[in-house]
Amino acid sequence: MPLELLLLGLWRLRWRVASATLALFLLGATLIMLWPRQYVAEAVVAPAETTGLAASTLIQGGLVMPGALLDTRAGGNFAIYLAAIRSPEAVAMLARDTDILAELTRQKLAGVTGRIRGLIGFPPPPADLDDVDRWLDRNLGVTQSLATVTTSLAIPHPDRAAALDILRRLHAFGESQVRASLDDLARRRIAALEARLATERDIFLRTPIYELLAQHQRAGVIAAADDAVAARLVSVPSVGLWPALPNRPLLLMLLGVAVPLACTLLAACRVLLFGVPAVPERRPAGARIAPRPALARKREE
Repeated sequence: MPLELLLLGLWRLRWRVASATLALFLLGATLIMLWPRQYVAEAVVAPAETTGLAASTLIQGGLVMPGALLDTRAGGNFAIYLAAIRSPEAVAMLARDTDILAELTRQKLAGVTGRIRGLIGFPPPPADLDDVDRWLDRNLGVTQSLATVTTSLAIPHPDRAAALDILRRLHAFGESQVRASLDDLARRRIAALEARLATERDIFLRTPIYELLAQHQRAGVIAAADDAVAARLVSVPSVGLWPALPNRPLLLMLLGVAVPLACTLLAACRVLLFGVPAVPERRPAGARIAPRPALARKREE
């Protein structure tokens, strides 16, 4: 079909396209405005290895960290920290120390499936650790900056205080897990070195063993004394005064762009499939329909 005919068909369908656009935009805007909003707690962290005075750097035995400081890949204790805040142990901590189980149970009962099951006499079971695990995997946002070594953590929740509390607990849990693993490793190595010293009688072997023992004792002291072992807080956990999710202005703007384009595309498909719609005949305002002759009426009867 030539472009001129396609444009002519779209022009003749302009009022239908405008009506469909307005109807779809009002429907989408209503859904956006009625969608429950959530507060978003955010924090910015950076690997502790990015500073020469970090605990992991001092444990390695020097004040200069080997490798590039601007490597954006998560590694070392920071990688363990990111894995710990998503681990099953973190899920169990949230279920034990917060009200997330009760909140997820209320969401189950208030959902469409929960209401239907309640009407037929089979209410949904209470939320368990699997539900908390799915909720954490779906809601915990970990966004790594492409220009720096910082990483943003975000947690949405309908309650402002709960969102902030969950993010603080996750950060503290990740740090405690890394600290506990370093401390346990140092203790086990110190115990093994002390046991070897108790049985070793060769002076030439005892001297390097004492040096290893001193290094691991220093590592244990540093891991216990430093506040940030895996992740340094660049920006402490905070939450806005107003709900931020979903972003209504952005969604309405995208809806205002997508709906007209979609309706125009459907109208173009209609013209390409069925041709240019005919123009309906218009009669003058004062014109009357002429009566049919009696002979024609008899033939029709």
